[in-house]
Amino acid sequence: MQPPTPDRHNLILLLAGLGLILIAGAAFLMLPGVLSPAAQPASPAMAPIVVDFPAPEVRLTDLQGQTVSLSDYRGRVILYNAWATWCPPCKAEMPILQAYYQAHQMQGFVVIAIEDGEPLGDVAAYAQNYGLTFPVWPDTKWVATNAFGIHDLPTSYVIDRAGTVRLTWFGPTTRALLEQYVSPLLRDN
Repeated sequence: MQPPTPDRHNLILLLAGLGLILIAGAAFLMLPGVLSPAAQPASPAMAPIVVDFPAPEVRLTDLQGQTVSLSDYRGRVILYNAWATWCPPCKAEMPILQAYYQAHQMQGFVVIAIEDGEPLGDVAAYAQNYGLTFPVWPDTKWVATNAFGIHDLPTSYVIDRAGTVRLTWFGPTTRALLEQYVSPLLRDN
């Protein structure tokens, strides 16, 4: 067998190098979070889990610097939404929550959006950019996150008028799911 000619040897090295580059590129694209949110599969909305436990007492400071708590809203149906400014599914569901809130606030419904850990200025800018009219509370020290034991974002809890948590969602929700599961609680006085 003859040794490869210099041209053939260079071609073999070039092809081997290109192969390694393609393998490395494919491996890189398989890493979590590398693809843009638009290229990643959307999280499907799931039905809530029915639960029954007293809502933990959470005291925070709202965007206006006022001390607020979940018990301030006793007598209303609360959708406590844990979210973050950097979270793509959270961003996707905010217009849904805003529309549902606007449609049902006169029935004693409120969304309380508790942002998970970002600075006050970032949260305020986000709320303004998204035109959020429901209460937005920054949770820079994860007080609510720890009280509710939240591990994933977005997560939502529906608290009835008496202060009992009745439903929870892990992941984003839809308008249809809100109408199906939350609207009946609004009719219960």
